[in-house]
Amino acid sequence: MTAPDGATILQAMTASWPPLAEHRIGPWTLREGPGGGNRVTCAVAEGPVDKAGLALLEAAAARLGQPGLVMVRQGEAALDALLVAEGWAMGEDVVLYLAPASAFAAPSGMAAFALWPPLAIQRQIWAEGGSGTAKQAVMDRAAGAKTAILARCKDRPAGTAFVAVAGGIGFVHALTVAPALRRMGAARNMMGAAGAWAHTAGAEWLALAVTRGNTPARALYASLGMQVVGHYHYRTRQA
Repeated sequence: MTAPDGATILQAMTASWPPLAEHRIGPWTLREGPGGGNRVTCAVAEGPVDKAGLALLEAAAARLGQPGLVMVRQGEAALDALLVAEGWAMGEDVVLYLAPASAFAAPSGMAAFALWPPLAIQRQIWAEGGSGTAKQAVMDRAAGAKTAILARCKDRPAGTAFVAVAGGIGFVHALTVAPALRRMGAARNMMGAAGAWAHTAGAEWLALAVTRGNTPARALYASLGMQVVGHYHYRTRQA
């Protein structure tokens, strides 16, 4: 089984966490998704970019009420150098993880399980963790197979995550654990349930994206046998 490359994984990420709309602006595809996070409000280059192209992007983003934000992918060193020269600041640095979906086993009992639509308590946990109405709207509009994972700990709802399948990849988004119930295995249980569900839904792989500096989460994913398979970062226009 050949692992998908970074570009394919990014396509699955976008399909499973879709913007409200995409606009082709000169050399860019500009994603529109107010409040849905960087993934749905950034621009990606579709060809060579120059200073005029940057100005075009800034104007288009402003019309949408979004910041100037560019996703810089692997192999885009020239674009990154131009952005640096023009004063665009470094944003989030993100690492992509991947593992065979078949490698995950669902936790026993009610420790974590899949359901859709999500319960009110899951939406509450997401909101309290920073994934409010706008990000939950992204989940609602995702097409294809999708689910929400609910984790329980000490007979209480402990966490939630969103998983959607695109291109044979189950992509995990918005994994959130209630602060009072962290470090009790909820995240590990949710990953097990996510992988098991994705495999049942026909996905060969389970993937996710996490900021490079999130050391605890990265340690968890590594302990689950997930491998780093790519990275990208954002640059944003300084005021």
